Amino acid sequence: MEPIFARRPGWKRIYFDLPGMGRTRGETWIDCSDKVLEVLLAFVDRILPKQSFLVIGESYGGYLARALVLRKRELVDGLLLICPLIVPDQEKRSLPAKKIIVEDRKLISELEESDANEFASMSVIQTRRNWERFRDEILVALKVADTTYLEQLGKGYQFSFDVDSLPEQYDKPVLIVAGRQDTSVGYRDAWDTIENYPRATFAVLDSAGHNLQIEQDQVFTALVLEWLDRTQREKGD
Repeated sequence: MEPIFARRPGWKRIYFDLPGMGRTRGETWIDCSDKVLEVLLAFVDRILPKQSFLVIGESYGGYLARALVLRKRELVDGLLLICPLIVPDQEKRSLPAKKIIVEDRKLISELEESDANEFASMSVIQTRRNWERFRDEILVALKVADTTYLEQLGKGYQFSFDVDSLPEQYDKPVLIVAGRQDTSVGYRDAWDTIENYPRATFAVLDSAGHNLQIEQDQVFTALVLEWLDRTQREKGD
């Protein structure tokens, strides 16, 4: 997100380090998504007491972001979902067949085997530039993740409630961006949420997998800047 906000100064950004996914410990009592949400809600109450804010969530973060809208919709001025997890059960997701648009076998052969496997498993456009961004923005997080904790959390991955069953439509600016070649969460399932968001732009980007902000960065940047414009216009800023 920072390359975007470098072009749009004046926004305060708060990056929430999810339990077990960075430097925040995965405590044993945080054993399901409901508990993760409890921590997230407490964090919002502590850091942004009764303040309005925007929510941006990628992948599992998109699942949590929709829960924030459900629980604190009166304070959420806009929602951005990037390759959002819609269906927690992987066996029930609608996923496209794996397809690599640009393959660079020479590049892959130069990488350490574990790094090459991670990059090749997720990347649709395998260029050196995309590898460097993947290495610096994605792989660095994967390497510090507490995989033992996350395996346990996976047993309680699904919320105990339907996160997409809103009491009424969320009528504020929304952007949903999905990758046409995303084999992690897909793109079709996200469309099923569209009626919850009458002010939503829905974009499915070709030549983009689960890290579309890297593989289609120019289109992604343009879409996010337009979404920010809509949220500011809504508030009269």
